[in-house]
Amino acid sequence: MLEKFKEWLLILCISCTIVIFGNTVNTLTDANKEAWLSPLANIPGVLILLIISLIGLILAELIPQVHVSIWITLIGVLLAMPYNTVTGPFVAAEVGKIGLLPLATPILAYAGVSIGKDWIEFKKIGWRGIIVAFLVMVGTYIGSAIIAQLILKAQGII
Repeated sequence: MLEKFKEWLLILCISCTIVIFGNTVNTLTDANKEAWLSPLANIPGVLILLIISLIGLILAELIPQVHVSIWITLIGVLLAMPYNTVTGPFVAAEVGKIGLLPLATPILAYAGVSIGKDWIEFKKIGWRGIIVAFLVMVGTYIGSAIIAQLILKAQGII
């Protein structure tokens, strides 16, 4: 368990560094120059996400019947709920400073490295598997766009 914890911590620290750098660049290139966040301003939100992730990973290891994503989501929601007057406002404010794109960057990088590492296995899938993967990605994108469109229209934003 200790070795897994060290590995998780290393991966999360690398991810946090990428997120801090990415969020700083993201806010720097924003049209609103007052929205810029220094790397130090990003640290509290990123540390909150790191702690939530570590606790979720540990709970998933101790109670394997519940998937890690459920643990992380549950902990995050409980900590950021507006009704939670102890941590809610602070967690929501600090994590709210972190953009979605900087959070997705390390995930996409790991996925690329994973596919590159298993390139021989990926080639065994063949052209049919590539077509299916492409259709799944396109379908997911279109489905997400439709859901976003419906929700934004329902809220009167567009």
